[in-house]
Amino acid sequence: MNNLICIIAGEPNSVNSELIAKVWKKRKNLKKMNIVVIGNYLLIKHQLKIIGISLTLKKISSLENINIKNKLLILDVPLKFKNPFNVDTISKSIYIKNCFNIAIRLIKKKKISGFINCAINKKETFGNNFTGVTEFLAKREGVLGKEAMIIYNRKLSVCPITTHIKVKKISKLLSKKLIFNKLITINQFFLKKLKFKPKIGLLGLNPHNDEYRRESEEKKIIIPIIKYLKKKRISVQGPLSADTAFMNPKKYKFDIIVGMYHDQVLSPFKALFKFNAVNLTAGLPYIRISPDHGTGKDIIKKNIANPQSLLESVKFFQKINVKS
Repeated sequence: MNNLICIIAGEPNSVNSELIAKVWKKRKNLKKMNIVVIGNYLLIKHQLKIIGISLTLKKISSLENINIKNKLLILDVPLKFKNPFNVDTISKSIYIKNCFNIAIRLIKKKKISGFINCAINKKETFGNNFTGVTEFLAKREGVLGKEAMIIYNRKLSVCPITTHIKVKKISKLLSKKLIFNKLITINQFFLKKLKFKPKIGLLGLNPHNDEYRRESEEKKIIIPIIKYLKKKRISVQGPLSADTAFMNPKKYKFDIIVGMYHDQVLSPFKALFKFNAVNLTAGLPYIRISPDHGTGKDIIKKNIANPQSLLESVKFFQKINVKS
């Protein structure tokens, strides 16, 4: 089912149902879009009613014979709740994990080629075991440390070498092997999914690259691995100074800028592109994408959530699925 787009509903206490509904209403602008949502049918139905969005839903129990037009299909996942916007932590954690498990089983059975997952509350879902969906899926597939979290925009993408960790731990975790694995994964993703070799800009860790002092991470780790990657015919330039790398990205014509930690690349990227971006995990044996924003808990029931990032996720899923 190459044209089937599977969306995991994600965090119950969120604007996810609102966003899914708004994207569904824009389906005429997308080619051959068939969406199925993995989530709780009654929860989504009640949430849409509360915020005043009229939508025809259809509860299904499998992906067999699902050619139903003009209805949003919900592959129903059990969830007990009293208040549809205030589901308790234990119940929703089990529910979200079940949604992911169902999606992965469907991938293994070749019913779907991947999925888009809506935002979740990572801490309440995974506890202290995982820092995010990227790490959760990478460990499950046996590629932890080789996966790459790419925030994609067609003009410029970014990727952090370390993801959701405390700043004080960054330099301790950096290594030549980690940087090598991430950039190899990025290069392979662009070659396989986007059909071109990316030009990669690699940032240093310290302000002004610590003036390239002998004991700096730039001198000990980053510069040597750049030289090695170039020998492997990876198109990488750096280390770039992080304070100026985003001032004129067109100058160097980078396809992706890779930083040493999360906010080093995510903060300037979001200032440039706002919601016009998608979060994807490269290095998995399937397509995994999510909108690049949180659960929107502060705007629940207000019907003002911006669906652009989820819409971009759908468009990008279609794009790379066709090219795969």
